[in-house]
Amino acid sequence: MNLQVVGKSLPRVDAVAKATGRADYVADMALPGMLFGKILRSPYPHARLVHIDVSKAKRLSGVRAVVTGKDVPRHRYGIWPDIPFTNDQVGLAVDKVRYLGEEVAALAAVDEDTAQEALQLMEVEYEQLAAVFNPQDAMEPAAPQIHEVEKNIAWPISFNFGDVEQGFRESDYVQEDTFITHHQCHSTIETHVSLARFDPPNRYTLWTSTQSLDTTRGELATSLGVPLSDIRIIKAHVGGGFGCKTRMYAAHFLSAVLAKASGRPVKIVYDREEQFIATLERHAFSLKLTTGVKKDGTLVAKECTAIADGGAYNSHGPVIIGRAGAQLSLIYRVPNMRYTGYLVYTNKPVCGAFRGFGNLQARFADESQMDMIAHQLGIDPVEIRLKNAMQPDHTTPHRWRVTSCGLSQAIDSAAQGANWRQRRGKMPKGKGLGIACGGYISGTYVRHNAAGAFIKVEEDGGVTVIAGASDVGQGSDTVLCQIAAEELGISLEKVKMTFGDSDVTPLDLGSFSSRITFVVGNAVKAAAQDAKRQLLQVVAETLEANVEDLEAERGRMYVRGTPDRGLSFADAVKTSLKKGRPVLGRGSYNPDYCEPLERETGAGNISPAYSFGAMTVEIEVDEETGQVRFVNAVSAFDCGRAINPCLVEGQMEGSVVMGQGWAFTEEVYRDKGQSLNASLLDYRIPTALDIPEISSVIVEPVDPNGPFGAKGMSEGTMLPVAPALANAIFEATGVRIKELPFTPDRLLAGLERKKRRRDQ
Repeated sequence: MNLQVVGKSLPRVDAVAKATGRADYVADMALPGMLFGKILRSPYPHARLVHIDVSKAKRLSGVRAVVTGKDVPRHRYGIWPDIPFTNDQVGLAVDKVRYLGEEVAALAAVDEDTAQEALQLMEVEYEQLAAVFNPQDAMEPAAPQIHEVEKNIAWPISFNFGDVEQGFRESDYVQEDTFITHHQCHSTIETHVSLARFDPPNRYTLWTSTQSLDTTRGELATSLGVPLSDIRIIKAHVGGGFGCKTRMYAAHFLSAVLAKASGRPVKIVYDREEQFIATLERHAFSLKLTTGVKKDGTLVAKECTAIADGGAYNSHGPVIIGRAGAQLSLIYRVPNMRYTGYLVYTNKPVCGAFRGFGNLQARFADESQMDMIAHQLGIDPVEIRLKNAMQPDHTTPHRWRVTSCGLSQAIDSAAQGANWRQRRGKMPKGKGLGIACGGYISGTYVRHNAAGAFIKVEEDGGVTVIAGASDVGQGSDTVLCQIAAEELGISLEKVKMTFGDSDVTPLDLGSFSSRITFVVGNAVKAAAQDAKRQLLQVVAETLEANVEDLEAERGRMYVRGTPDRGLSFADAVKTSLKKGRPVLGRGSYNPDYCEPLERETGAGNISPAYSFGAMTVEIEVDEETGQVRFVNAVSAFDCGRAINPCLVEGQMEGSVVMGQGWAFTEEVYRDKGQSLNASLLDYRIPTALDIPEISSVIVEPVDPNGPFGAKGMSEGTMLPVAPALANAIFEATGVRIKELPFTPDRLLAGLERKKRRRDQ
């Protein structure tokens, strides 16, 4: 395939705006008469609301509106509108609060200082209730009841494929371990923000930082109790999302109700502490994993019981607890598998979507145990992975149909990049190599998995891509523009992208599940094909040629083999306009071979494609202090055809750093529900001084269904980081750490245990 634009590391289409500071974020925006909103939050993790007195706040000069839970709609909302008991949130607390920081009241004032002063004048009488902060404790019969569900279990799930008991009986070796992961905060540079305007009789317009126009709009309509068509959501530039901006927040709901109550636009911007305590976190997991293998390392059976700390409300938790289990049969071929998962309510901030979506926790357990099994059997960790690696054209026990798969190539590439076979086992004391693998979906079936796109062709030959997809920093706008340019046969400079606007852009589920390149990319490609077809018809009429004999490339449409006999792209557009035929391409994509999960069995092919990768890491350990230095990483990932290799490498490098933070330093400290490090000063994300040397290897098994063979890859590249580091620490020290993060005290404790065993 002779590609001119796709496969090239071209500059991002938003590069100039962002590099020069001209990109507009919602926090920068202002509307005439705009008010500033502030939210009063609960100081208790679990309490009944006895009385709220806002009279003093209302009387303060400059305050234009004040609302409590009794003043606003109380419709419950959630990510699954068709499963009522998962919809457990309302826009503002009514009877009680379930975590420290939950929204109790809100107001709008002429400036931020007045709004902040008015908050101090609100008086709330609480009746404190017993709280529970550990999911295992929450499941005890005598635990405080957070919602009206038995044992605080928000969502139980189980599935069983094959014959697990028989698999364990046939195994030569069985390994059983428990792994613990912790909460992680998204730490986006841009906090959550919403600017709302109300236009009578019942029209809401919101400008917001969002990953999903569709979800934000749908949840807002549900919570307000208004038709979907009464809400318009406009996306601005997004300063980071990683999953936490995939749904509606109190900022959206309260800016909307305050705008209606005051008759003026209202903007709510979360401060950094609110970002930590009142958005979403990564679920903390406990996973008991049992794996049976043959002597040669062939996997026979797996069983896992997982408990996820969901915090005070469901959010994405029901999907995440299920996805964690399904991940256990995606990377390696295993015929027998059983999984039981529990999403549990606690009196902590809500957990939800975060890059990896439950897969990270499962991969930490599975990849750590794979190394432990290899160690017990005397097999090289690379070889045991190659023996069991997923292959193309394979269907997993969950009916996930893998089309293209470059996992074996990725394992080999990562091993070669680390010089694994020459160096492993021969490293100096305190140094170690580790390897781990990961895999991910390219979009997921929610209510559907469809996307639409338009291609608008201007008179001068410029092209606008109109799609509802959200670029949240990953560069998806650039990728979609490259797909359009390649299909139309023009340069990338001729193509621009619109911002998502629910009144203008076609329906799109949003930027999550690594779906944009594959799903929206196919829709854009179809729209570009439609526009090209219209133009080729005009050129064929003009040249008195057959459409089938025409080519479109390098800015020209011409008869194949005779480039001089044709029209420039711009002239073709002008000719079409003279004939009264404006060019507007329309396209959509819906992978009809995808299906929703069967709740009873956990089976169903949820994605149109799956991507795979492997990572090797090198570390150095100071056994006196317990400090681990992350020296380098080699990340090899199968993304199908790389539409823009530079952007792929950027995702791979960013994943290493985010995974490094989860593995080593990003730990949320709380005391009885109170966050102790809710700031970027105390919550330690990696800086430029901490980042290892990173080598990225792009593996490109062209996918038969992807746009120009591409697949999604952004989230999956983070999955191998933590387990690869755990495996490297074991090689360097002989200490196996099964609980994240890898803090110096945990490593020192392991070294001390090892010393005591040696001395006995």
